[in-house]
Amino acid sequence: MSAPAPSPLAIVDAEPLPRQEEVLTDAALAFVAELHRLFTPRRDELLARRAERRAEIARTSTLDFLPETAQIREGDWKVAPAPAALNDRRVEITGPTDRKMTINALNSGAKVWLADFEDASAPTWENVVLGQHNLIDAYERRIDFTDPKSGKTYALKPAEELATVVMRPRGWHLDERHLQFDGRPVPGALVDFGLYFFHNAKRLIELGKGPYFYLPKTESHLEARLWNEIFVFAQDYVGIPQGTVRATVLIETITAAYEMEEILYELRDHAAGLNAGRWDYLFSIVKNFRDGGAKFVLPDRNAVTMTAPFMRAYTELLVRTCHKRGAHAIGGMAAFIPSRRDAEVNKVAFEKVKADKDREAADGFDGSWVAHPDLVPIAMASFDAVLGDKPNQKDRLREDVSVAPGDLIAIDSLDARPTYEGLRNAVQVGTRYIEAWLRGLGAVAIFNLMEDAATAEISRSQIWQWINAGVVFENGEKATPELARKVAAEELAAIRAEIGEEAFAAGKWQQAHDLLLHVSLDADYADFLTLPAYDQLVG
Repeated sequence: MSAPAPSPLAIVDAEPLPRQEEVLTDAALAFVAELHRLFTPRRDELLARRAERRAEIARTSTLDFLPETAQIREGDWKVAPAPAALNDRRVEITGPTDRKMTINALNSGAKVWLADFEDASAPTWENVVLGQHNLIDAYERRIDFTDPKSGKTYALKPAEELATVVMRPRGWHLDERHLQFDGRPVPGALVDFGLYFFHNAKRLIELGKGPYFYLPKTESHLEARLWNEIFVFAQDYVGIPQGTVRATVLIETITAAYEMEEILYELRDHAAGLNAGRWDYLFSIVKNFRDGGAKFVLPDRNAVTMTAPFMRAYTELLVRTCHKRGAHAIGGMAAFIPSRRDAEVNKVAFEKVKADKDREAADGFDGSWVAHPDLVPIAMASFDAVLGDKPNQKDRLREDVSVAPGDLIAIDSLDARPTYEGLRNAVQVGTRYIEAWLRGLGAVAIFNLMEDAATAEISRSQIWQWINAGVVFENGEKATPELARKVAAEELAAIRAEIGEEAFAAGKWQQAHDLLLHVSLDADYADFLTLPAYDQLVG
């Protein structure tokens, strides 16, 4: 297929960046323009459909497997076999695409690196463009990094020791204000996917790998269908074989949990697997069932572990679904960040990580996520113990698993209640994360955990839900806007005292405090925190 005539000129509305012309070439921008012209209208329709479905959930307070797709769930089909580079995924590390992280993640010993342009990356133009640059440089083996503080230098290990990259573009809801065609901004997903695919698809094939993607925030099989259409077009456009692209879908919305088989079916020639997240999944439950009354009220976020009955239903259904269809099932995140000063904290945390990864491996998952290189050996040991020399355990069909529709939303099956300390933690973590995000940092270490945008989403959603449900905490205080403001003021004062006046003034603390309260207290619940936050993001 010959490339079409270039679309109208792109408008890049941003200060020039070093070497940006190597990423924002005329040919690459013409490809992004074509993606925008062909697929943004359908993206817009699907976003409108999300709102319609959410209104239906508000009316019924329930969800079910789709009757109109029963034949897909009952059919005999499989996804395409995994390419060699994605057949063994027993440990995956996640993180943004800054230069240091790019080197460390590739060198980490993990089988896969989720190179993140989504929740672990604040979408400044610099992060968007230079992140692309760093990946190109890594594939060309011309990347190195010297830490300006320590003087330590970083360089890539031999190619055979590097992790396979699976790149995550932004979700469908986010636009990229710095790049416009035909008078409107391009969806961030198409910018991230388009630039990465155009520059690297052939290069990756030459390296024995391919253009592999994680698809975030998917809410339905129709959204997966749109991605599949994009993959088909893109492969023809650059002249590579159909089926070269592989996509792993994050099942991190409650609606997608009811359409796992359909999502794999839509992507079947390009599907690599499904992933079971946590914070975004809980955020999606709150968002969709926020008017559902007391039975949908979540307790403190740290009380909702993957062993909660409704989370077990979700993860076990995911494993069964994937293996029935020949796809990889990838487990959740170990977010702990080791302390260089407290060996006892590390010992306790490492034991929890090991227990979590042992459980996932025993349940039939083929791999799992970690946030820090020090956790790679722990997760690797858990999966090595179960897999041995096998690349995965897709032969474990988990036909013992039976999940009814109500099991996935049986929130009240968890014996835990919201606490005052949970409110305080949500305010603390939400404020600290948003402040860093507004400075352009998407992956932030807070209280020895690596947090990303999903953390802020669940934090502000729980504050909103508890207030609107009239929750009374164990100390007798009722969740109210006034209480949230009081706690937020106390936490802001504590941060000021902790870091000092100069650092406080240099940060974006008041702005973060105000934004957290806005999205936590506004009666009109914002679909995504990152939408109002993006308006305040500099760069």
